[in-house]
Amino acid sequence: MVPTEFGPIEVHVQGEGPLVVMLPSMGRGAADFDRLAADVAAAGYRVACPEPRGLGTSAVPDREETLATLADDVAAVVAELGGGPAVIVGHAYGNRIARMTATNHPELVESLVLLACGGFIPVTDEMAVAMRTIFDPRNSPDVRLDAVGRAFFAPGNDASVWVDGWFGKLARAQEQATVSTPVGDWWAGGLAPMLAVQPADDRLAVPANADALVEAVGDRVEVVAIPNAGHALLPEQPEAVAKTVIDWLNRRRIGAGV
Repeated sequence: MVPTEFGPIEVHVQGEGPLVVMLPSMGRGAADFDRLAADVAAAGYRVACPEPRGLGTSAVPDREETLATLADDVAAVVAELGGGPAVIVGHAYGNRIARMTATNHPELVESLVLLACGGFIPVTDEMAVAMRTIFDPRNSPDVRLDAVGRAFFAPGNDASVWVDGWFGKLARAQEQATVSTPVGDWWAGGLAPMLAVQPADDRLAVPANADALVEAVGDRVEVVAIPNAGHALLPEQPEAVAKTVIDWLNRRRIGAGV
């Protein structure tokens, strides 16, 4: 449990070595990182996966959430676990918080790993409807599963692994944090080096987002495309994601002489 001014944050920690913090997708919890966290910890890193506020025993604060307040939470986790600097891994929505953390707390961030990075190119009306369908508990499981498959998974991949784990109240709070924070406040990720892991079949954060990031920050970002993967990415291509992330971590570690 990490204490903060706004109540504690539950953090799942495993492994030893340089710190890596993992932030999940919108409306989802730390369990999405179970496989990747174990792989990264086995490669010689200390991995911390905070539960978003309102999940587990992470306290819901009496405050208006912005990406800055969510980034402050990440900073508190890094400070509690040794002060970093840490590599921050953000999946989908989590990459917005990761980039806000690097912007507002640069001393705590070694680099960023952006899994399915988006936020610049608006989602289509079709995908917006699918997202609303997923988080509406009045819809049947079959209807929601169909929406998960269309929005999050590449054609032919098994969406049933993500039929559960959706938290509507959390998603609404995160959406409010997004609309209250201009994209320009977080898009460039401060001055941190970045790895953008781009699913080739992402329909929510389309590949043009990664192209826009390269145009904005140049060679400060490296883009790696993962074939046969959609926005979910983690359950679709776990081996490819783990290899890509660990290769980045090892190169950063070697470069720093750690």
